[in-house]
Amino acid sequence: MIRRVTLLFALFCLGAVPLAAQVTDTTLPIPLTLAQAMQLGRDRAVSAALARLNARVADARIGERRADLLPTLNGGATWSRQRMNLDEFGIAEFTGVTDPFSIWRLTLEGSQTIFDASALTRVSAARDSAIAAGLDARAAGNLAATSAGVAYLRYAAALETVQARQADSTIAASLYQQARDLLDAGVSAAIDATRSQVAFAAVLTDLELARNQRDRARLELTRSLSLPPTVTLVLSDSVASIATDIPADPDSAVAYALGHRAELAAEAARTRAVSRSLTAVRREQLPSIGAQGAVQETGPGPDRLSGIWHLEVGVRVPLLDGFRRQRRIEEQSLRLDVQRLRQSDLANRVATEVRSALLDLSSAREQVKLAGTRLGLAEQELDQARQRFAAGVAGTVETSNAQSSVVAARNGLIQAHAALGTAEVGAMQAVGLLNSEH
Repeated sequence: MIRRVTLLFALFCLGAVPLAAQVTDTTLPIPLTLAQAMQLGRDRAVSAALARLNARVADARIGERRADLLPTLNGGATWSRQRMNLDEFGIAEFTGVTDPFSIWRLTLEGSQTIFDASALTRVSAARDSAIAAGLDARAAGNLAATSAGVAYLRYAAALETVQARQADSTIAASLYQQARDLLDAGVSAAIDATRSQVAFAAVLTDLELARNQRDRARLELTRSLSLPPTVTLVLSDSVASIATDIPADPDSAVAYALGHRAELAAEAARTRAVSRSLTAVRREQLPSIGAQGAVQETGPGPDRLSGIWHLEVGVRVPLLDGFRRQRRIEEQSLRLDVQRLRQSDLANRVATEVRSALLDLSSAREQVKLAGTRLGLAEQELDQARQRFAAGVAGTVETSNAQSSVVAARNGLIQAHAALGTAEVGAMQAVGLLNSEH
């Protein structure tokens, strides 16, 4: 089941790729599905982009650590003019002050680490840190996708709320006209027409408020997608069109999340990096082997240069550094304990998030069923109230109350569908079904 959901979401992501070309022209309406909105949020959100840049910075640090194991070369050229006092050397055969003379020197020197256990381990630690940064970027992308999905659902709910208020205004106008007709026929009191007119005005007020909420929800969605606020979005999915197979069994869902949540994988990589850093400090106490040498061309003039060179291979054995290394080992051991505690706490938090998400999902599904039943009953009540009013056995109090019940029931159903979609998106995020490899 989980594999099928993951494959379905991957296919949605692949289908969203061509949309990147459409967002460059903001003068045209952009059709947008929920899956496409989530993919755009992953690709374009500022938080996700910053996390990807941080991952690239971590990759660059690997090269910095690897440089400690690679050769170093330096070149130089000098010219000097000098006189020397030979008496200062104390050699009887050479006395007096020399005439001024020039020295030209061309130098090429280099060094190479042959073996350094600490440096090798630091490269591995940097690699683990880069892996953690990459997983952090993936987790940030998942959160951005979740935020975009929730914003999409809110906008879809706002659009449907406007449609519902328009339908309510049509009904209110019909009831008002019915009350006026009965008043003109002399079978109804003027108060009934007034009540209907008040109800009609209230529905028009609700319609204006719904339009304002729709426009604000659209701005929220464009912001989550990092699109200009003037872009026109045409939603292809409604709040009731989401269908996902999220595992219902909490234990299997938690087990899947522990193996697929990018945050957990990032913390595990960070733990390995801290552990390797501790090992690297300890290995600083081991001998290291290196080689260095230089080639020189020296002489009194550019046309009278002679070559010299030297090469040495040595072993460096650390003996004592004021016990600074021991204190660093102690500090790094404590850092490792802290990181392990963070990893354990995150695993517990993920398990709690998964179980909470499944509870919210189950509750949201039941709310949709109850809201559908409530709307059906409210529409039935309104139909009966209109019939009683037309027959002259009831006033507009019944029709107004029935219409209010329909308005509230429609709102409840729209919000229940939106809550269900939000719960499904949140559950996919909690279980780890939103992971992306790019």
